[in-house]
This record gives sequence, C-alpha cells and structure tokens, in this order.
Amino acid sequence: MATAGLPREARIRRAGDFAALRQASGRLGGRCFSVRYRQNELGHARLGLAISKRVSKRAVERNRIKRLLRESFRRIRHELPPLDLVFMAREQAAGLPGPELLAELDLLWRKLVPLKRGDDTSTIAC
Repeated sequence: MATAGLPREARIRRAGDFAALRQASGRLGGRCFSVRYRQNELGHARLGLAISKRVSKRAVERNRIKRLLRESFRRIRHELPPLDLVFMAREQAAGLPGPELLAELDLLWRKLVPLKRGDDTSTIAC
C-alpha cells in the first residue's frame, strides 16, 4: 500500500521552479483559486503552493487552505499528466467551508487531467 504522505519529488520547492512558472505557463482559474501550470520532464506532477497573507491574516486559515490543496492533490496526482502546478488562493477562499473548496478543486483537476503532452498553452484536449 502506498503511503498517504506527499513525497518530496511531488513538491515544487526551488525558487527557480516557481519563477519559471510565473514566466511561461498556462493558467486556469476559478472563484477561489488560480493555477499556473507547465509541462515537466520528470514523468509525474508536482505541486507548489502560494497562499499569501492577502488571502487571510490568520495563519490558521492559510494552513487550512494548504492542507485541503495538498489532500486534493494526493488523491489525483497519479491521474495528472507530468505538470508543474502552482496554486494561488484568492481572498474568497478564506471564508468558504472545506467541502466548497474541494468542489472547486475537483473542477480544476478535471480541466487539468486531459491536457495534451507537450502543450504549454491553456488549451484543453477534447
């Protein structure tokens, strides 16, 4: 049985990787989240989180959002194409309960799963 944790290789940790996603990447968004993504050559998806104090001054609230994002990513990461993803939360995310945030994340995952290999734009495969 696989471990429930998120392995190091599934996380974006280097500042250079975050900067590369800001420069040339596709974008998706919803009411509470914005996602920047681009293909990687690692063969698996990686997650980065950028939840600023603008979302909520309370660290407890920002950490709750990050936990929900990581848990949602853990469940779907094996279905995703090899992408680097950076999720940014919007201010609206702080006031919503967990099930509503997870529902929006599910919508974003459904848009990301069918992305074609080698497609660096925000075009979605049919």
